[in-house]
Amino acid sequence: MALSARNQLPGTVEEIRLGDVMAHVVVKVGEHTVESLISRASAEELKLQKGDAVQVVIKSTEVMIRK
Repeated sequence: MALSARNQLPGTVEEIRLGDVMAHVVVKVGEHTVESLISRASAEELKLQKGDAVQVVIKSTEVMIRK
């Protein structure tokens, strides 16, 4: 699937917690983790499970860098 977003980070699903409406997904990206809230329907459609290889896609109007 082609996607215009440039901030795509490969990672592995470490944890997924399904709520009534939302799903909390934790993805290990290198030495870091990225957490995302997505709809439960999307998590089920993707059949997300711990250990799955995924890509975290970050699309934002603002990205900050700190040194």
